[in-house]
Amino acid sequence: MTVQAPSRPASRMQQTVANRPSRGLMGWVRRGGLSTLVFFLPLLLSFGLFSWWPILRSLPLSMQQTNFLTADWVGLDNFTRVLADPLLLTAALNTLWFALLALVIGFPVPVILAVFIAELRRTRGLASALVYVPVIFPPVVAVLLWKAFFDPSPTGVLNTILGWVGLGPLSWLNDGDLAMPSIVLQATWASFGTATIIYLATLMGVQTELYDAAETDGASAFRRFWHVTLPQMRGVLLVMMLLQLIGTFQVFTEPYIMTNGGPENRTVTILMLIYRYAFVSGDYGRATALSLLLAIALSGLSWIYLWATKRWSTS
Repeated sequence: MTVQAPSRPASRMQQTVANRPSRGLMGWVRRGGLSTLVFFLPLLLSFGLFSWWPILRSLPLSMQQTNFLTADWVGLDNFTRVLADPLLLTAALNTLWFALLALVIGFPVPVILAVFIAELRRTRGLASALVYVPVIFPPVVAVLLWKAFFDPSPTGVLNTILGWVGLGPLSWLNDGDLAMPSIVLQATWASFGTATIIYLATLMGVQTELYDAAETDGASAFRRFWHVTLPQMRGVLLVMMLLQLIGTFQVFTEPYIMTNGGPENRTVTILMLIYRYAFVSGDYGRATALSLLLAIALSGLSWIYLWATKRWSTS
């Protein structure tokens, strides 16, 4: 009778080698890398074609005097002419003023609404749907609707409402001091629904035990909001604020349709100036140069913002 020797257990090194994922191209394929690439490739191609290629194409275009039929190389002349334009400072200050007003008026509104809706029980779904209704309107339709509301005559919609409490009538879009706040009011109405839904989804993820503990300790509604709600929403608030800043620096539709930059260039923005360079003056090189300057400024602003808020967002 033949006696088989007992099999020796594999050494630790052999087990480690057996469990170690295979490297190289074949190992990458076995781990599902090829299927991942197949699904990712259409997104990568479309993003590269419609996002990165125009950015790369704009670099030589900003150094040309062109109407897309003929092109002359002018170097940095376009940047020099953009920076020498006296309207650039006006447009930059108007854009900053719009961004500041949108931050003060438009940023707290969705946060407050989300907190209010989160406290509802039976009508939360209905309230969420009503809040999102303004987003459904096409942007141009919403702007034209509010432009009618801002009718400066005493029979205008908003002036009629003000007349009920003994105020007005106001000139609204015809008044240089009221034109930009009026545009911010419309932009806030048109966009707060999306932010409210995002904040509401964040609030639904907050642990109810934290609120119960705060109530047990006798915390008021404001203290619960300040010490429980805001810290839980911190990361989302920072991202949304950055997106709003980037969006407000690219405002175009509202001032273009409502005032066309008036009165007296009080609502001309940087994107409107780019539009005038390209489609009014036909100076596509200068328009591209200003677009690149705006992109650089927004990139710098985003980096500073992320650097300044990094510690607060992770503490």
